[in-house]
Amino acid sequence: MRRETTVDDLATPALLVDLDAMESNLAKMAAFFRHRPAKLRPHFKNHKCPDLAARQLEAGAIGITCATLREAHCLVHHGVRSVLLANEIVDPAGIREIVDLMRRADVIVCIDNEKVAADLAREGWNRKTAVSVLVDVDTGLHRCGVAPGEPAIALARAAAALGLRFRGLMGYEGHVLRRPPGSEKEQAVAEAMEPLRQTKFCLERGGMPVEIVSVGGTGTYSISGQYADVTEIQAGSYLLFDTDYQKCCSDFMPALSVLTTVISKPEGERIVADVGLKELSCERGVPGVKNLPGVATRRLTAEHAIIDLTDRAAAVEVGDRIEMQVHYSDATVNLHSRIYGIRGRRVEEVLRVED
Repeated sequence: MRRETTVDDLATPALLVDLDAMESNLAKMAAFFRHRPAKLRPHFKNHKCPDLAARQLEAGAIGITCATLREAHCLVHHGVRSVLLANEIVDPAGIREIVDLMRRADVIVCIDNEKVAADLAREGWNRKTAVSVLVDVDTGLHRCGVAPGEPAIALARAAAALGLRFRGLMGYEGHVLRRPPGSEKEQAVAEAMEPLRQTKFCLERGGMPVEIVSVGGTGTYSISGQYADVTEIQAGSYLLFDTDYQKCCSDFMPALSVLTTVISKPEGERIVADVGLKELSCERGVPGVKNLPGVATRRLTAEHAIIDLTDRAAAVEVGDRIEMQVHYSDATVNLHSRIYGIRGRRVEEVLRVED
């Protein structure tokens, strides 16, 4: 009989997901939305894994959100029937591609510019395809998005007049996502949501139905997800979670780590592991070492993690395998082609990450 694969058999560095933690996160988020009017449309950019997207759909998600055309292609190819591309597509080739995808599934794209709306409408007419759009509204993040109120209303009306299928509004309160829980965060979310809600009210009062109001993320799902006007939440990081999100959300468990091997222990002052910036993001902070007291990560270079021994008696030697915590999951997962799903020390499955 073939021996089961364990983490000791993996070449390092290797991206691991604790399946027990991930499944707990999946179930907890699904339970929150099960009996609420708002539903979950998870963001694919966090894990970029079709198998995980399928599990989110099986758990009750109404569709999947993505950030790029490449991700939208991947989702439709793997049978996802409802996809929100929560971004602006403006180049002619991209517009042709997104309209082609709309012929294969219910794909919605965001707009914040009337010229782009006209280009989408022209391509939709040329290909005899209904083009579904959400008007992207800036709720305070000051990234993409048209201003709430009259500018958003004018764009929605222009889109409909051009022949586009106006489905609703998108806002993203990303500027308050990572605030610590409490009344101040709830107030900040309310301030972000109110202009969006008023925009919806004015559109409907003027005779334009607003089918979708898509907002939120893991850091605000439990606040934004309770607003009566919100129809869907784009939380994504909750599934794999990371140590950065722990600062603002204690509802979920970090499920990711990077398995690495200690390759050096110079003079007993530090250890060096075979993982670096090519496999582990430091964008939001230096990742720590999991379940190993007496050490502190100093920095990551391209191929190495330099870890100080704050306790010279720390139980770690050259050749040992240790796990680095993942501090920012979005920017770490995309550095890998596969995720090893583990239960205890056993490798239960290998999940493909799309590039």
